[in-house]
Amino acid sequence: MGQGPDEVKKQYDMLAKEYGDAFAGEHEKKPMDREVLRRFSREIGKGRPVWDLGCGPGQTAKYLKDLGVEISGMDLSEKMLDEAVTRCPGIPFRKGNLLDLEFENDSVAGVVSFYAIIHFKKEQVETAFREVFRVLRPGGLFLLAFHAGERTIHVETFLGKKTDLHVTFFTTDFVARCLEKTGFAGIEVIERAPYPGVEYPSRRAYVFAAKPLP
Repeated sequence: MGQGPDEVKKQYDMLAKEYGDAFAGEHEKKPMDREVLRRFSREIGKGRPVWDLGCGPGQTAKYLKDLGVEISGMDLSEKMLDEAVTRCPGIPFRKGNLLDLEFENDSVAGVVSFYAIIHFKKEQVETAFREVFRVLRPGGLFLLAFHAGERTIHVETFLGKKTDLHVTFFTTDFVARCLEKTGFAGIEVIERAPYPGVEYPSRRAYVFAAKPLP
């Protein structure tokens, strides 16, 4: 089960302030987040442009900027982007849709996307990966994070507000197969258990993948 972009946007517009307050410093509480983001920053080096797709209030973009990455952020929700602009000065943000990126082919050095696929159907995940692959330059790097598993939950209350969100967990095998089918290489999956008392108690997965050189 997935939700259309308009419905997802509506839900996150409503939650933007509370979401920003709750997740602004989340990486400081999550050692594996910090490890994979530091690795991403090392491997990207001075490559640019780099985009955080599904950036929300900008916490991941800000963490990477503080590591020296020249990064921009994109999200569906204007209210989330308002939070990002306020909380992350010096980072460019714009509205956009991961399923239909308004970037030229072979124009992006790196993409990071934390939990942006959680409201997608399986076929939408494949579409998103095709779009990321299209816009990355040969040798470009993709870092993805998601809830690992095989179920969908309906979130009726979140951050003190009534919501209507469907959150889908994907197996790491499914994600790796989709990336390989799309053309990505060097696919590396990292999994971890949830951090108790810090986050929703789901298993987490991070995937590094690259667009092959000619």
